[in-house]
Amino acid sequence: MTYIPISPAERDAMLATVGAKSLDALFDAIPASVRFPKLDLPPALTEMEAASLLDELASANESVRGDLVSFLGAGMYNHYIPAVVDHILRRGEFYTAYTPYQPEISQGTLQAIFEYQSLMAALTGMDLSNASHYDGATAAAEAVNMAFANFRGKRRKVVLSTSIHPQYREVIRTYTQGIDLTLVGDDSAADLQASPAALIPLIDANTALVMVQYPDFFGRVFDYTRLIEAAHAQGAFVCVIANPTALALFKTPGAMGADIVVGEGQPLGIPMWYGGPSLGFFTTKKQYVHKMAGRLVGETVDTRGQKGYVLTLTAREQHIKREKATSNICSNQSLLALASAVYLSVIGKSGLKQVANLCYQKAHYAASELSKLPGVGLCFSQPFFHEFALCLPKPVAEINAHLLEHGILGGYDLGQDYPSLKNHLLVAVTEMNTKDEIDSLVEVLKEALND
Repeated sequence: MTYIPISPAERDAMLATVGAKSLDALFDAIPASVRFPKLDLPPALTEMEAASLLDELASANESVRGDLVSFLGAGMYNHYIPAVVDHILRRGEFYTAYTPYQPEISQGTLQAIFEYQSLMAALTGMDLSNASHYDGATAAAEAVNMAFANFRGKRRKVVLSTSIHPQYREVIRTYTQGIDLTLVGDDSAADLQASPAALIPLIDANTALVMVQYPDFFGRVFDYTRLIEAAHAQGAFVCVIANPTALALFKTPGAMGADIVVGEGQPLGIPMWYGGPSLGFFTTKKQYVHKMAGRLVGETVDTRGQKGYVLTLTAREQHIKREKATSNICSNQSLLALASAVYLSVIGKSGLKQVANLCYQKAHYAASELSKLPGVGLCFSQPFFHEFALCLPKPVAEINAHLLEHGILGGYDLGQDYPSLKNHLLVAVTEMNTKDEIDSLVEVLKEALND
């Protein structure tokens, strides 16, 4: 960055423009106690001392990589990540890359994004994918925007299943608070035991979008084909929020007839990282591509007939007037999209199916053993993937505190978001959990219940 000095006259003119009498007046809103140079900073450290202090602070942290056994999911999952994923991400060509506006010098970045899009479209059973959003919740909110834009605001109702991740629903409400939209279906009085068919009476000619989760927040697996057909009969869109790992084992949303499939890409080669950064994938049908937010890379040939990759349909949010844009999300998580592309390429179709099957089998073993404990039972009877809800005879916070004393991260307290599910624990099991760890969870939970 180059520093360009200005003259006193220019400084005074700038101050006059913003209505400030002096430079000090610019900082009136900042309390004097925290203004430079009167900051309350500790004495300076040498590099060696600073490194030692940071090591000491870092050692206070515990992680699932050797310190704790995790059965905590609810949107972030502890999956195995092949070493090659991190190796590729650390290459300077990808690590420092930004927007590939100039295709002649950005073929590597563009091809990586293209491969990611192709893999996500195949995984979800949809026609095409964009080059990602910030996270799954953002992608879900963008699906609402897309449906609203498709109907040009003439339809102002969105039906949300109450079994969608609570944080996703909060983000959707934040996104749409300036739009005259009515969100229905997920009120606190909704029956959590109800099937997807219970949403059908809520769908009418004013409905722009119906949104469900697959598997849902409680880990349950439903076939949404009938619901999607009912929504389409009213002319509404359907968005399915999907767990990408589960798609290797179950029927794809595309096969059910979904119009939009979004979700959290973190299970595909991305660490949990204290909750982020992450990756939101977004796939849809070809006919809706012009209303889809985000970046899109296409494959073409140059003047010599050689294969090449370019940003396509680029009249998007970063290139046109804000008032005409479908969304003003103009950036994307391309580095993390690369991580998912590398992960999927390395483990392949059969490898992903094996991961999904391990999650499924281990979760069912855990559910079977845990539900044998006195006073403990499964909250739902529907088929589930790698998460399930347990009914407990004691408060979840008390149970989780006891588990943590034994080096186990317990599940998610469902009572935080669903008052009717007080003393209910959402347990997640992945391929990373061994049989010994599951058996240990059972024994420690039994001990906690007997205290």
